[in-house]
Amino acid sequence: MAEYETIRGTATTGVRTAAIDEGLRAHMNKVYGTMSVGMLITAAAAWAIAGLAVTSDPSATGIMLRDGEYLTGLGQALYASPLRWVVMLAPLAFIFFGWNRILERASSGTAQVAFYAFAAMIGISFSSIFLVYTDFSIVQTFLVTAIAFAGLSIWGYTTKRDISGIGSFLIMGVIGLIVAMVINLFLQSPAMMFAISGIGVLLFAALTAYDTQNIKTMYVAHAQAMDQDWLDKSAIHGALALYLDFINMFQFLLYFMGNQE
Repeated sequence: MAEYETIRGTATTGVRTAAIDEGLRAHMNKVYGTMSVGMLITAAAAWAIAGLAVTSDPSATGIMLRDGEYLTGLGQALYASPLRWVVMLAPLAFIFFGWNRILERASSGTAQVAFYAFAAMIGISFSSIFLVYTDFSIVQTFLVTAIAFAGLSIWGYTTKRDISGIGSFLIMGVIGLIVAMVINLFLQSPAMMFAISGIGVLLFAALTAYDTQNIKTMYVAHAQAMDQDWLDKSAIHGALALYLDFINMFQFLLYFMGNQE
């Protein structure tokens, strides 16, 4: 009888483990899928705004970008007026002051719309890269970032090593990096920007692995409750975390790999 109970308990545990594994795969697919849609929105917004910001008509604003190309009224507003500070700082305000409130008070559907709106906001702020760097170098940097991101995320998902202990150090590193970037907006030091970019690549590479493992750990810890609203919000929050890792790694790599027009 005891042997039967042991066999039944083992079988039940096996079924439960298989269900969690299947649910985890579906959860991660939703995380990566939501992140991918956000990336597409960012790319489309950046490309569209960059196209609307430049014209060959010198009478538009009279502000020359380069030979034969001038800023339009939209381009002047986004890149040559005080509005540029709003465009640069609005995403930071959203992350630090808006996102947690949305997760706490809004539905998962509203949170997903907010994430996509944030992705469009990032696209607007990133549109200037099309005016500075060649299209080829942007695509090249994107592909390198995608390969690095995929490898780091897979490692974070599959590794048996617990890397949760580095989380607090990485968060402190991000805060320090943001402060350094804000300071360098005024200093405009190439040496400081070089150091910021190098540290940024390493920092967000580590965060990619850390965030992937954290998404997996959080799902396994809460899978028994099967709170669908929580799971949906958790997937969106995970998508945002990985999206930020990718975007920032791309931005810092572009400093090294981008060829200017």
